[in-house]
Amino acid sequence: MTRRSVLVVQNTPNGGPGRVGRWLREAGLSLETVHAYTGEPLPETLGRRALIVLGGGFLPDEDARAPWLPAARRLAGQALEQGNPMLGICLGGQLLAHVAGGTVRGRSGEPECGSTPIRLRAEAREDPLFGGLSPVVPAMERHVDAVTELPAGAVWLADSERCRYQGFRLGERAWGVQFHPEAVAADVRRWDREWLTSRGFDPDTVYERAVADEPASSAAWEGFTRRFAEVVHRGRAAQ
Repeated sequence: MTRRSVLVVQNTPNGGPGRVGRWLREAGLSLETVHAYTGEPLPETLGRRALIVLGGGFLPDEDARAPWLPAARRLAGQALEQGNPMLGICLGGQLLAHVAGGTVRGRSGEPECGSTPIRLRAEAREDPLFGGLSPVVPAMERHVDAVTELPAGAVWLADSERCRYQGFRLGERAWGVQFHPEAVAADVRRWDREWLTSRGFDPDTVYERAVADEPASSAAWEGFTRRFAEVVHRGRAAQ
């Protein structure tokens, strides 16, 4: 039996799929990670693959800094048009919103860094991925840009104190999240301490909170990821 495949677009050297990739492989999926930041080309079409677009320090249309973004937007558009399952994380979620007609703003609102309470809205209760999560779940954040207006028809699933749109769904198989389900507490140690301090965060406090929240975070986002894998195994909407 052929394993279903997920195309993963990695936008920065340190921004890999992390534990999300491990959970997807354990769920029987094959990952094809394209290191787009190196110049490795993205495929022209998705075919039968699912799509994950990871985070990165760019706006979704900042093509001069990240010249592969037009190709990533094209693939996200294909996923929406064809019904291929898609998960956009941070930049990837912003890119999904942008492609579908939403609005993304740079340096919008207050920054979020480290473990952050994500609040589920009532609409999340019946969602294929968010359904079953606790009303408030910790997740890792590191962003200064944000979606400021959802696309028409999007289902708003989650928010946080500083960020209005933490999670949304388009159609039945495409999700965008602002947070990082793939990130773990150890990642904080690699973050630029000066960058954190300049944005009002104490690096040691950020790390300690991430460590304390990791058991709950891991349990929640593993379930979320495995439910995405179930959507992938069911295939495209047209299949």
